[in-house]
Amino acid sequence: MQPVRPTRNRREFLRQLGVATASGYAACLAHQMNAAPTGNGSMGRGRAVWAEELAPAATNATENESGYLKQSLKAGMIRIKDSDAENPWVAKFRAALDAGFVGVEPNTSPGLDVDAMVAASKETGLTIDGTVGGYHWATTHTSPNEATRQKAQQLLEQSLQQTADLGANTFLIVPGHGKDGTAEEVRSRAFDALNRAIPLAEKLGVKILIENVWNHFLYDHAGDSNQSAQALADFVDSFDSPWIGVQFDLGNHWKYGDVAEWVKTLGHRIGKLDIKGFSREQGRFTDVTEGDIDWASVRRALGEINFQGYVAAEVGGGDADRLKKINGQIESALHCSRTLQQIKAESA
Repeated sequence: MQPVRPTRNRREFLRQLGVATASGYAACLAHQMNAAPTGNGSMGRGRAVWAEELAPAATNATENESGYLKQSLKAGMIRIKDSDAENPWVAKFRAALDAGFVGVEPNTSPGLDVDAMVAASKETGLTIDGTVGGYHWATTHTSPNEATRQKAQQLLEQSLQQTADLGANTFLIVPGHGKDGTAEEVRSRAFDALNRAIPLAEKLGVKILIENVWNHFLYDHAGDSNQSAQALADFVDSFDSPWIGVQFDLGNHWKYGDVAEWVKTLGHRIGKLDIKGFSREQGRFTDVTEGDIDWASVRRALGEINFQGYVAAEVGGGDADRLKKINGQIESALHCSRTLQQIKAESA
């Protein structure tokens, strides 16, 4: 694959989509949503969400006054007794809201009750902002077995459709595993899988976000703690598409490199964030504020790249009290409720 010029900012994002302004993009999306239903009749609502998020570029409003980060969490973290037998997601979503979260990310799967989750979202106001691949560890896109790769591709396409049906606009994926072959084989297979999915992702308005995980891919698992995110950045750039990005987990690679430096290297490629803690001293994952990550440096880095958007908790969940604790820990680490300008002023 030849190196390509990366998508560097919103203006370049819009240029690649063939429009000049965010308002023009919003109009384009409105036309597409009215004209082109998705495969099962659901509209690509994710396109409208992206239009809303790009709209500030058209109005010169560059800041979210309610806080630069919106807290989300993985749906499996909500562990409360079901008080509504007809639709248990209503009680779960309400508990997440009461704990301070505004978004939730379910795992995609053939058995997921999409209608129940959408109904719960409408009733409670909790946004289903994204989804997580529920298949990509057991069925890898980089498997040496062609039949397995074909199955993974089917599951990827089904997951994108399910994400759109839920009204979400991002799909988190682990694109492969380094143990599936040589570095070049794994990279090539991972590229082919995601590249084949881009047309559907664009049609549905669902951005494919690669998570940095312990999958022996695009970093050296046996290496030191001074590694760079450049290999991941280069992989994202190789698609030359605004529909491929990163859901950067702020805790996953503290073992391998400086979190703040990875944030700055990945920059505009970051679509959303995940968060957990990690202790280098103990060599294990922790609650957000109980490891040894330098959160002040992470906040400065997020300010430098002008990041505003969702940050999703990915730690051990629990009942209402546990969820409130997690929400408070994330606020303590990242100061989510502050504006972007306030975050920048912290390090001025």
